[in-house]
Amino acid sequence: MTALLWLIPAALGLGALGLVAFFWSTRAGQYDDLQGAAERILIDDDGPIVDDEEEG
Repeated sequence: MTALLWLIPAALGLGALGLVAFFWSTRAGQYDDLQGAAERILIDDDGPIVDDEEEG
């Protein structure tokens, strides 16, 4: 029973911390451009990646 006296406030505190982090991230604009990253991965680069330390 004494464990609940520690676990319930800890769970409520972590939940409040997560809620504050979520509101901070939305206010900071983390979720403004959801399609940009998804489309950016489909864009081809200009050329192939070449290793600068080629032996030859």
